[in-house]
Amino acid sequence: MRNVTPFHIAIPVHNLDECRKFYGEILNCEEGRSSDHWVDFNLFGHQLVIHYKPKSKEALHTNPVDGKNVPVPHYGVVLPWDTFQTFSEELKSKGVKFVIAPYIRFKGLIGEQATMFFLDPAGNALEFKAFKDMGQLFAK
Repeated sequence: MRNVTPFHIAIPVHNLDECRKFYGEILNCEEGRSSDHWVDFNLFGHQLVIHYKPKSKEALHTNPVDGKNVPVPHYGVVLPWDTFQTFSEELKSKGVKFVIAPYIRFKGLIGEQATMFFLDPAGNALEFKAFKDMGQLFAK
């Protein structure tokens, strides 16, 4: 696997203050630059930007994966195994409501991974996952 460089993702939020608090205090993301319409965050070394957009009436769409309804679209980070475990416990202690609670997906199969899904206050779906064997990340 080649060296991974930080990705940049910009997502819409309908309440900048509420989402700023969520990413800063719940996910512990360090805040970077900001204006009255957007805020940069350091999400595990990647650049996440929340941009104000009026609230959408669109319903959450899901696709079945390993017997669970996975929200689409979603974004997140593949974490080291121990970091995933610690992070998921921190989220539980902060009362985060999971769309899919932390569990082992594809147990005993190619691509086995720990995963969890939850929504930010604007309804954006996040997935964080981890592999005991990072060689399984793109395994077929």
